[in-house]
Amino acid sequence: MSDKVVLFICVENACRSLMAEAVFNANPPPGWRAVSAGTSPAAEANPRTKGMLEELGLSLPDHPPQALSNETMDTAEVRVTMGCLDDANCPAHLKALELRDWILPDPTKLDDAGFRKVRDQIVANARGLRIELVLADRRLADRNRP
Repeated sequence: MSDKVVLFICVENACRSLMAEAVFNANPPPGWRAVSAGTSPAAEANPRTKGMLEELGLSLPDHPPQALSNETMDTAEVRVTMGCLDDANCPAHLKALELRDWILPDPTKLDDAGFRKVRDQIVANARGLRIELVLADRRLADRNRP
């Protein structure tokens, strides 16, 4: 059986969603993994993203920014936007899916302290999501026990 997927979505997949993917996959709940994509992906990750992750002992995901696909959206168990739901680049069909919005500012427009604040909020949100998924999986397992 393949892992269940958390999909992190932002506009360029160059900063927030890449950080969320890296943070989540550093310690995913059993049976889960994260992927990330962008509605208008950049050519490459924001240069500061790598350094901000390295400060936490993490690396960028192995893929460059990638485009959000219908297949990825449809197969994800959990979809999380990074604050782009009101952005003109957020497609209307995405808004029709069940998703969560972490409402994070774009750190590329912030100084390093502001960038770290967004990164640290991603870490906190990912930690909360991990706990939520573990508890939900336990409840499901308990219901399925004879």
